[in-house]
Amino acid sequence: MKSEFTPPVGKISQIHGKCISLIGNDIDTDRIIPARFLKCINFDSLGESVFEDDRKTLKGIHSFDLEENKNASILIVNSNFGCGSSREHAPQALLRWGIKAIIGESFADIFYSNCIAIGIPCFTLPKNSIQNIQNYIANGILFLEIDLKNSLAKSKDLILNLEIKESSKKMFLSGEWDATSTLLANKILIEKKSNDLPYLNFNKHFC
Repeated sequence: MKSEFTPPVGKISQIHGKCISLIGNDIDTDRIIPARFLKCINFDSLGESVFEDDRKTLKGIHSFDLEENKNASILIVNSNFGCGSSREHAPQALLRWGIKAIIGESFADIFYSNCIAIGIPCFTLPKNSIQNIQNYIANGILFLEIDLKNSLAKSKDLILNLEIKESSKKMFLSGEWDATSTLLANKILIEKKSNDLPYLNFNKHFC
């Protein structure tokens, strides 16, 4: 069992964690969270079901079942990760399992956007760099410190120059990715604008 889930909030500039590797291209959202779990009324239990069918098929040797990957929080993937349907449940399931950042060769656009919206930075690296990291993990445990401002990831043996869209980086560093916190921080401005809109204040403006 993973520890109690705490969602990310506000500014994100540093991420520290153990890496977990998932090898394979074109891993789609139906594999990340099978369609039968989409009927849930909230996302709370999705972490337990992430890669449910793949894990059953591999009978305990899937990356997300291995004891050495317990409490891992940085996912290393290959190309076109998150392709397929646009279900937001896929990144929500990964987040609730414990994933705080993803480093891969490439990501499906909608999956990428859904990750940004819930506070999971997605970084890219060339194919050979990803393969080197995955080989490293296959032979031992890898902890990375990600410096989002400088797009760097470091361990005792590695220094990685990560790539991330500049617009996404700015959203994480400013906290603007977090729509709820941004709204709460601008409560006074929102109320002022609401009071100025005639269709929200009919009696005030027309009576």
